[in-house]
Amino acid sequence: MAALYRASPADGVAWVTGASSGIGRGTVLELARRGFTVIATARRLPDLETLVAEAIALPGKVIPETGDVTDADGMLALVDRIERERGEIVLAFLNAGIYYPLRAHPFDAASFRKTFDVNVYGAINGLAALLPRMSARKRGQIALNASVAGYGGLPRAGAYAGSKAALIAMTESLKFDTYLLGITLQVVNPGFVETPLTALNDHPMPFLMKLDEASRRICDGFQTGGFEITFPRRFAYILKTINLLPYSLYFGLIAKMTGWGDKKD
Repeated sequence: MAALYRASPADGVAWVTGASSGIGRGTVLELARRGFTVIATARRLPDLETLVAEAIALPGKVIPETGDVTDADGMLALVDRIERERGEIVLAFLNAGIYYPLRAHPFDAASFRKTFDVNVYGAINGLAALLPRMSARKRGQIALNASVAGYGGLPRAGAYAGSKAALIAMTESLKFDTYLLGITLQVVNPGFVETPLTALNDHPMPFLMKLDEASRRICDGFQTGGFEITFPRRFAYILKTINLLPYSLYFGLIAKMTGWGDKKD
């Protein structure tokens, strides 16, 4: 079996989407600490400019590039411009994501569509821009940010968990091809991390992790090259085990764990 490719700062640049806050922002800074030139992409330039200032003393460098991951043509143009002006993208973290707490009643179809547009099709647009280039070079590393929420359905997470489950299955399927193309493909499945997204939650968040630690775990995973980067591992393994249970046990256990059995509204 051929060795997995692991990107290094000497090979080219890193690209991170959804870089304005949360895990994306933390990972940009951690990559810069490890010497990478990182292209940080988000929709809002002011957020990226503060990120550049925060990274000024680090060994690497952060370069802002605005972009909307839901714009397929825009992502193709952005990747083309990055590689013409900054060099080969050797590591990409397709991280952009949104979360809306959603219920069956009232059912908000528009928020479901928006979630899938950003979380799933945003990643697909990034892959469409990257895979032809990396395939031609027979080298590259791409990680997609999913979630342990993608292991199974959770209360109020129909859109979010559904989108993350789609990312996990999609990445698993593509892995069979990317290995043959010389591309290292990974899926990142975080548990609860202190970010603006988790700040929306009003339910228990076991094993809640600080952002700096989560960012270190992700970048360590880039270096080791294994398919799944997941943390905290105890939480991930608990959820993986629960999802092996029959549904007659699964729903009751999840309701108890999340306090959902006490909900009256």
